[in-house]
Amino acid sequence: MIRPMRRAVFLSLALLLSATAAVAAPVYVSQRTDNAYMREGPSYNHRVLWVYKHKGYPFEVIARYDVWRRVRAHDGTIGWMSATMLTDRRSVLITGRQRAPLYADPEPRAKLVAYAMPGATAQVEACALRSCRITAPGLKGWIDKYRVWGVGRAEVFK
Repeated sequence: MIRPMRRAVFLSLALLLSATAAVAAPVYVSQRTDNAYMREGPSYNHRVLWVYKHKGYPFEVIARYDVWRRVRAHDGTIGWMSATMLTDRRSVLITGRQRAPLYADPEPRAKLVAYAMPGATAQVEACALRSCRITAPGLKGWIDKYRVWGVGRAEVFK
């Protein structure tokens, strides 16, 4: 009689651990739709915590369960979103209190080409060790990584 009970407890524990297993390296995604619902748990039966109304807003994926992603927003808010509301297309949020300079290339003494306003979002095309190439309507250039949220500090890609 004890063995089946132990097996059920171990199976339940294993399912719980696998359902909320954290993603190994930071994975960032963007909001696919104009309205994205962040919920308390991984189902449509859970209460909606927030409605995000900005297509392209970045989130960090911290766990996965079936078609649900547990995400963290820039301000630290954590909740569950359906994968259908998210896309792998990368974007960043411009951070800080002042406008952020954009440069023609990733070199330290590159030509200044534009400024990005705090709170704006932009698509990420590439990231070097210290900066990322971003685009937005009427805006294109390289920005220092410390001025954006939505990419890992050591992340490099083309």
